[in-house]
Amino acid sequence: MVAGVAGAALSTDIILILGFANLVADGFSMAAGNLSSSRTEAEQYERLVGQVRRRIAADPDRERETLRRIFREHGYAEGQVESLVTTLSSNQAGWARTMMIEEFGLAPVVRSPWVAAGSTYAAFLLCGVVPLLPYIVGLGFATSAVMTGVVFFVIGSLRSVWTDTSWLRSGLVTLAIGGAAAIMAYGLGYLLRLIVGDVAI
Repeated sequence: MVAGVAGAALSTDIILILGFANLVADGFSMAAGNLSSSRTEAEQYERLVGQVRRRIAADPDRERETLRRIFREHGYAEGQVESLVTTLSSNQAGWARTMMIEEFGLAPVVRSPWVAAGSTYAAFLLCGVVPLLPYIVGLGFATSAVMTGVVFFVIGSLRSVWTDTSWLRSGLVTLAIGGAAAIMAYGLGYLLRLIVGDVAI
């Protein structure tokens, strides 16, 4: 947004007004979307695990046979299969969780939808305010671009904690994506300024 407005050569006041309005509204939208998707994920899990529990209660022998088939497909020997089935089928909750993972590929949902939404909003505000800070203290687009680039790189580098990609590569990839988006926005803002200017003339 800042890049687009800067490309249009609008005033600092407009950049700050649009920037903070966009920051608060988009952050809320993302948090609300995260809340909704997290709740849906939890509700879907509970609905499916309820179905599995009802199946186990209605026909435990059939479900034990399903367990045997699953463990055989995993390569366990017949003696191990029987031992695993006996152990798991003695614990209804563990039995249902295993069926959920093996049949539906779903692990138990452990995160709170409200925590997920709050974390999303906080992270969006924290990182999203960076492009606006230079304008607050009287600096311009170049400083804003550099500071935002640093944030992109740091965010990308942190991704390497959960992947096998090096922190440098992750940081550069995220920086490249964010930079490309900013260049597109700046170019579009500049182009629209030329079009609007021509129309106004």
